[in-house]
Amino acid sequence: MDNQTRQVREAVSNVEKHFGELCQIFAAYVRKTARLRDKADLLVNEIYAYAATETPSLKLGLKNFADEFSKLQDYRQAEVERLEAKVVDPLKSYGTIVKLKRDDLKATLTAKNREAKQLSQLERTRQRNPSDRHIIAESDLQRASMDATRTSRQLEETIDNFEKQKIKDIKSIFSEFITIEMLFHGKALEIYTAAYQNIHTIDENDDLEVFRSSLYPPDYQSRLDIVRANSKSPLQRTGSSKFSSGIIQQISNSRLRKEEEEDEEEEEDDDELEATKEER
Repeated sequence: MDNQTRQVREAVSNVEKHFGELCQIFAAYVRKTARLRDKADLLVNEIYAYAATETPSLKLGLKNFADEFSKLQDYRQAEVERLEAKVVDPLKSYGTIVKLKRDDLKATLTAKNREAKQLSQLERTRQRNPSDRHIIAESDLQRASMDATRTSRQLEETIDNFEKQKIKDIKSIFSEFITIEMLFHGKALEIYTAAYQNIHTIDENDDLEVFRSSLYPPDYQSRLDIVRANSKSPLQRTGSSKFSSGIIQQISNSRLRKEEEEDEEEEEDDDELEATKEER
């Protein structure tokens, strides 16, 4: 019985120690996951803010990426909640379970101590040999032995159930942990794939053209188009021809007037020559 009690105590203490450690580590794991979710939310907000300042294709690609990444954080939040409910809480409940098993163990030890005390009284009574007290002591010892036997049997059943429940709970807790993580990472792979595709839909050439256009004044292109259109206009070419013809006509008229003036001067010289001959 002493060996049995010691083994029960060691089994309960072992569960108390290691389940407590597992509970603390899993709780820290969940807190880290929750903090990762919070940091990811900050990243999503910053991507949205940056996308609003960029060129159209890059803006759309970043916005779609942020949408997918934000969706992933919803699944991460579900992961946190499931881990709390399916892993941390069951481990935490073993604090109460261990306390109850210790109470059962304490009750068994109390019953065994009572039996040992009654046995000691019986031995002292036998030494004194009074028949009536001997009968009373044996009766008390019998009741104490029955109580100890019943309590020990109950403890055996309790610790047996405790061991079976412990193994079942360990299997359930770790199975839930793996299932929750697999569901999250499966969704994460799907969402990351979509986010990757959104990034690769960004058209670098289109955005580069938009950026280059932004280097000039808003009306630069329109004015440039007008100049180019006018340079190719038939009307402009006609106007240029008329202008050139006018210049040529002006030159011709000037030359004509000059020739007429020279003719008039020659006629005046001839008249003067004729007058001089007549005087002679």
